[in-house]
Amino acid sequence: MSPSVIVIGAGIVGCTVAHQLARSGAKVQVIETRQPGQGATRASAGILAPYIEGHESAALRSLGRRSLDLFDPFIAQLRADSGHDVIYRRNGTFELALDQADAERLRALSMALSADGVESRWVPPADFAKHEPLASPAALGALLIPTHGFVGVISITLAAAAAAQKFGAHFRTEIGAIRVFALPTGRAGVEAGGTSWEADHVVLAAGSWSSQIQVEGAEAVPVKPIRGQLIQLQADPGAMQRVIWGPTGYLVPWPDGAVLVGSTVEDVGFDENHTEEGVRRLRAAAVALVPSLAAAPMTNVRTGLRPRGPDDLPMLGRSAVVPGLIYATAHYRNGVMLTPLTVRLVADLVFDQGRDPALRELDPARHGRL
Repeated sequence: MSPSVIVIGAGIVGCTVAHQLARSGAKVQVIETRQPGQGATRASAGILAPYIEGHESAALRSLGRRSLDLFDPFIAQLRADSGHDVIYRRNGTFELALDQADAERLRALSMALSADGVESRWVPPADFAKHEPLASPAALGALLIPTHGFVGVISITLAAAAAAQKFGAHFRTEIGAIRVFALPTGRAGVEAGGTSWEADHVVLAAGSWSSQIQVEGAEAVPVKPIRGQLIQLQADPGAMQRVIWGPTGYLVPWPDGAVLVGSTVEDVGFDENHTEEGVRRLRAAAVALVPSLAAAPMTNVRTGLRPRGPDDLPMLGRSAVVPGLIYATAHYRNGVMLTPLTVRLVADLVFDQGRDPALRELDPARHGRL
C-alpha cells in the first residue's frame, strides 16, 4: 500500500523530497506559507564545494562528498521528470590565497586532498591566464578543485515542484503548519490554518521556521535563522568560468554573465531585509577577487535565512516523540550541497528501506527531546 506523506516546507529540500517520494508511489501533500523556493532557497548561490565548505568538519566533508557523487544522476532525473532546464556546472572552484597564511593553508589542503584521492592542484599567479585570467593579480596563488561546481537553486526547486505535481503531489501554499501531533498506529497529523490532515509520515523541512512549529510532546527544534545577503552583478558572458572563492566571499558566474556574490552571515533573528552595509561588503569582496567587477552594474539583491543547528550538522531522522514524524532540517550553509543525500535518506525512512549509517550522526535526538 502506498504511504501517505505530508511535507512541511517547499524550499529545495521540501520540493525535492516531495518529488522523489511521489515518483516512488507515495501520496504526497506539501504545506508552505509562501510559494516554492521563496525562503532561504532564493538567497543561495548553489555552490557545490564540500572540500571548501567542510574544511573544519570531517562529518560535513564526508556527507558532502557522498552527496556530490549523487548529483549527476539527481539532476538528470529531475530534468527528465520535470521537462525543465536546470543550470548545472561541474567545472571546479578556484580559491585565491590573498596572503601568506592563505597560501600555506591551501597548499596543505591540496596535499591532504591528494592523499584522500581528490584531484586538486596549486596554481601560481603566472598560470592564472590559463584558468581565470580576471582573478586578482595580487593573489599569491590559487587552489583549483575540478570536481566542484554550482547549480541553479531556484531552478532546481521549481523543477522539483513541477515534477512532484506530475506524479500526483498536491501543494497547499500561503498556509502555515502550526502543530504536528501523534496519531494511533504510528501515524501523524498536521494542523494548519484551522484545518488538520493525517498521514503515515510527516516530513518537517521548514528550515529556519522549524522552530516555530509545535511538535506535540517534544521540545522546540533548536534551529536559529542566520541571514545571508547575496548580490548579483552583470559581467560579460564567459568572463569567468568557475566559482572563485576568497577569504571574504565568493563569485558564481552564470552562463549569461550574471555573477552572484555572497555571502554574509548575520544573526539578526527573522529579519529578511538587506542592508547597505551588507551590499557594500559584498561589492568589496567581489572586487578583491576580480578587480574588473568594480565597474559591473548591480542588478539584484537577495536575502534568505539559513537554518543553523547547534553543531552545524543537519537534523535528519525519525522523531523519538511522534513516531510518524521525520525531521529534515538545520542544513545551514549546506542545504543545496546535501540535497541529493537528504532526499535519499528521507526516502529510505519513508519506505523503510534500511538504516543508513549517516543517520546515527544526524539523529535529531542528539539535541534533546525531539
